[in-house]
Amino acid sequence: MVAWLVMIVRPALAKAIQTALKRSRVVALVGPRQCGKTTLARDLLKADSPAYFDLEDPVSLARLEQPKTALENLRGLVVIDEVQRRPDLFPVLRVLADRRPLPARFLILGSASPDLLRQSSESLAGRMEVIEVSGFSLVEVGAPKQPAHWFRGGYPLSYLARNEADSQAWRKNFVRTFVERDMAAFGLNMPPAAMLRFWTMLAHYHGQTWNASSMAASLGVSAPTCRTYLDALSGVFMVRQLQPWHENLGKRQVKAPKIYFRDSGLFHTLSHIRSADELHTHPKLGASWEGYAIEEAIRHHAPDEAYFWATHNRAELDLLLMKGGKRIGIECKRADAPKLTPSMRIAQDDLKLDHLYVYYPGSQRYVLSKGVTVEPLAALATK
Repeated sequence: MVAWLVMIVRPALAKAIQTALKRSRVVALVGPRQCGKTTLARDLLKADSPAYFDLEDPVSLARLEQPKTALENLRGLVVIDEVQRRPDLFPVLRVLADRRPLPARFLILGSASPDLLRQSSESLAGRMEVIEVSGFSLVEVGAPKQPAHWFRGGYPLSYLARNEADSQAWRKNFVRTFVERDMAAFGLNMPPAAMLRFWTMLAHYHGQTWNASSMAASLGVSAPTCRTYLDALSGVFMVRQLQPWHENLGKRQVKAPKIYFRDSGLFHTLSHIRSADELHTHPKLGASWEGYAIEEAIRHHAPDEAYFWATHNRAELDLLLMKGGKRIGIECKRADAPKLTPSMRIAQDDLKLDHLYVYYPGSQRYVLSKGVTVEPLAALATK
């Protein structure tokens, strides 16, 4: 498996990190556990360097017993991994980042902890650049691997497993470890059994509008408790809450967010879909494709803002991206040959889209009408 790991290169992320380190005093890589943050950092600084601190390592913790003394004489690049374990480091980093001339720059890694984001925003405002890291993207694995990437998801050890059974076993263990250990480590004190049940039930909402009352009734808890659980999973990048876009169009528009699992492999595991064959006959096939395509589209287009749009008259748009003053519409269709629909026309006219792309699993690109193009999702890997 290790031999496979070194074959997946992430040049865009590596370049983004290097560029950020040249212009910012502190750079934070945030993302879920096991998504590849540490591998990216170790490409810049070896783990045995005296300037590399892994806060899951007792030796590193001991070395940072007096953090200012340990850090102030280091030069060049300093890496601190799992920094959310020591929130008291942020004020120290602020002091060290304000030195002139600046002898060291800091690359800090955190497993998407809400505590990390809060502490960093308070202590390092104006000094830190944040880069979000997820699992492998379609661009990184390549277009021919799209079916496996869709089913297994982007977590490196899931995607690179020797076979489907190993991939599924890794994802099951990830879920169990996450609810039993990681949630508490992030300061989210929720009963593991309740969180696992909530997360599993949330799979039924994948691709749907959030309804806290319905979920609360099913779980036997309050709606605010469900909201807390959802926000917790969103805060650690397990779930995306895609917010609705509103405009004064004289139409009743949907105002609740849509829920998507950010990793398709975890969605399949929590939906008890054990193989690609099962997926293709599963009622959630279309929702799975929609969520997978939305994540890849957001990664590819790198928008300033992302929304969905829907009216109570059933006109809708899967994804509305704002980028550089332009409006880009995205529809995700699990179909052999998508056609122009009335909903697409309404979205194009009402939202004044600059262009509307329809991503599907086929291989041909074609134009549906002026400003509407059908594109193979796999083509994103070649652009």
